[in-house]
Amino acid sequence: MSARCVLTEKRRMKKTPNPNPLRLRKKHGDGRRLDVTAADGARLVRAQSFRNAVVAGLIVLVVFCVLWVSLSALTNRVFPWVTVVLGVMLGLGIRRAGRGVDWPFPVLAAVLALAGSIISNVVLAASTTADTYGMGTMEILRSVTSMTWPVFFDEVWNVADGFYAVVSAGVAAFLANRRLSRVQFYALRRWREESDGH
Repeated sequence: MSARCVLTEKRRMKKTPNPNPLRLRKKHGDGRRLDVTAADGARLVRAQSFRNAVVAGLIVLVVFCVLWVSLSALTNRVFPWVTVVLGVMLGLGIRRAGRGVDWPFPVLAAVLALAGSIISNVVLAASTTADTYGMGTMEILRSVTSMTWPVFFDEVWNVADGFYAVVSAGVAAFLANRRLSRVQFYALRRWREESDGH
């Protein structure tokens, strides 16, 4: 839309009196009802795939562990805030693969983000330990016993890791659901009103 058209539209809106001065003028539509049905909402619900979301989440976890270990090996530093990147990756991956519009998808993303934060920290600690002793990461992970976990949570896992894990879960949950257009949102609402919502 050209600048001239925008100015003309603004002038037209100023000339017509607002019938209700306590409400702002609507600028996003002409007031007609959207031409959608509950069947359109049902199609959105049927397009969801929890299985695809789980598979995508697990793939993201593996890729993230490899990337974080590689980044730490290259820089010789551990950045705990990188777990927030895990949340972003999980949220976007679950949104793309799962196409979810219901509550299970954000819950899945948050749980995977929390579990992934712990798992990736374990893999990173194993990688760092393996470099120190000249062993492989998988050898260290195979030799983990029940006595290892208290040491891990005492010496490796700290408050910052916990904080970033929670932030990662929040970001993942926020990004996990599909972003709906106005028409899709209205169709989904119509479907929920006409059905029992499940």
